[in-house]
Amino acid sequence: MKALLGTKLGMTQLFAQDGSVMRVTLIQAGPCTVTQVKTLESDGYNAIQLGFGEAKRQAKPQAGHLKAAGSNARTLREFRVAAVNPNHPRVKDLTAAADAALELTVGQKLDVSTFEVGDNIEVTGISKGKGFAGTIKRHNFSRGPKTHGSHNYRAPGSIGSGYPEHVFKGMKMAGRMGHEQVTVKGLKVAVIDSALGILGVSGAVPGPKRGLVSLKGVV
Repeated sequence: MKALLGTKLGMTQLFAQDGSVMRVTLIQAGPCTVTQVKTLESDGYNAIQLGFGEAKRQAKPQAGHLKAAGSNARTLREFRVAAVNPNHPRVKDLTAAADAALELTVGQKLDVSTFEVGDNIEVTGISKGKGFAGTIKRHNFSRGPKTHGSHNYRAPGSIGSGYPEHVFKGMKMAGRMGHEQVTVKGLKVAVIDSALGILGVSGAVPGPKRGLVSLKGVV
């Protein structure tokens, strides 16, 4: 399992030898510290916990937790190491990746060299917050007519019927839009700059500039 934490820098483009263009997102990835290794025997499941950034102040419980790793991480994220299905067609590759992840030790440093160009990854982040939005922007509703005296331009319309005389839960209405955890799959590592610790990902990833993102390799 390959995993890292980082901050989104922005987007740019790369040109291939044939002149085709690729849109990429640049991420300041790592270095991350392995702060905990969870196993099936001790915790009931397998997982790796990574720490990223430097905290200005650290509460005593967090400081005690990070003491073994010698880290002062500001952010902690856990990456689950899934159990391998023995009937999976790529069971050997999955088993090797899981074993390699569990061989990590507390205090070990991970950087962009963890990944290779062409690796399949998925990126998770918090999407941009749009504030309170109406139904047209939030749910792609259509507006009403602007002719023949109509005043129903951007109104949501009916939200229920006469019976059962209440609004059903989950009804698409105006409300807070964005600022939700989003995972984008099917991305690839396009470029790696080990000197600057920058990793380029094909396509767009969720969140604003300087937003925290987590990258996880897909076997």
